[in-house]
Amino acid sequence: MEAKAYLYDVRIAPRKVKFVLDLIRGKDVEMAAAILKNTPKSAAEYLEKLLKSAVANAENNHQMDKSKLYVSQCFVTAGSHMLKRVRPRGKGSANRILKRTSHITIAVAEKE
Repeated sequence: MEAKAYLYDVRIAPRKVKFVLDLIRGKDVEMAAAILKNTPKSAAEYLEKLLKSAVANAENNHQMDKSKLYVSQCFVTAGSHMLKRVRPRGKGSANRILKRTSHITIAVAEKE
């Protein structure tokens, strides 16, 4: 049995989130929370809240023991929105900047 938590349309690129998710995949919940607390990436703040939400879902909805939980799966996909911005360039031209969004999923499960 898994308990999941989702976070949609976060204004951070999926590539930046993936680096932090790779740090916590397969770890115990306490260890993952400690890693996120000490990681100096901007995605760590979002992931810390999402991990707490997944743990709360496991405890309240599925009656799982918090001490036995680990991060069973976590992944990020590209969000549906992309903010389009313009960056001025030389000779009056412009380049387009794409501000990407992310959909993040974290699932926790009990160890046997």
